[in-house]
Amino acid sequence: MNLILFEPDELAKPLPRTDPRAEHILNVLRLRPCDTFDAGLINGPHGKATLLRIDTTANELVLSFAPSLPSPPLASAPAPTPTITLIVGLPRPQTARKILFEATTLGVRAIHFVTTEKTDPNYASSTLWSSGEWRRHLVDAAQQAFDTRLPLVTWDRTLAQTLSDVANVGVSDSPLRVALDNYEATVGLRSLARQTATSACVAIGPERGWGERDRQQLRAAGFTLAHLGPRVLRVETAVVAALAFVSAP
Repeated sequence: MNLILFEPDELAKPLPRTDPRAEHILNVLRLRPCDTFDAGLINGPHGKATLLRIDTTANELVLSFAPSLPSPPLASAPAPTPTITLIVGLPRPQTARKILFEATTLGVRAIHFVTTEKTDPNYASSTLWSSGEWRRHLVDAAQQAFDTRLPLVTWDRTLAQTLSDVANVGVSDSPLRVALDNYEATVGLRSLARQTATSACVAIGPERGWGERDRQQLRAAGFTLAHLGPRVLRVETAVVAALAFVSAP
């Protein structure tokens, strides 16, 4: 936990000693009363939290939080990275967990898991989604990345529905729209990623790849089919590699 995150209403009440964040504060950071640590509110400001006291009777921690003031812009600030939307053919739950974490760490704005021609429809009924477990992976990743923002996540729509939803994203700045494909792509992602765009949408198929109808829908939505080279990668590996190319300054 490089940044410890809290829901907006959590700091108004003590943190139970059994909470993993309390364990981290006491046993990893080894803080004592009046010590401070980096903290933030989910989808809100980050700043400094103070450990006010350790209530041994109630077995809980009492904290306070002070958001940081906005930093003035740097004269030589680096160019902003593109705002990235990720579309992924709905994979097995264990693969989806990895993608949720890694994509959030890399700062995507939205992750859309979609059903495609070759998707197993049973994956959408996994307890990963029905129990809300998926959100925990976002929070863990944001804490790793020192960010308070969580991406939008969907998992119950088809590729066609999602392409329709994102069709108008960034039209004015000619966004990069690319779909990874090992079979019909004629251009490498590296060359496309060099194009300047303030937004990008990256689509990656499920474990069995895109079907022909999927490719038709992607092309109709303005996506270019691209590859990462001759090697066949796992979906989670392709996600990390593609996002690294697209988000590189």
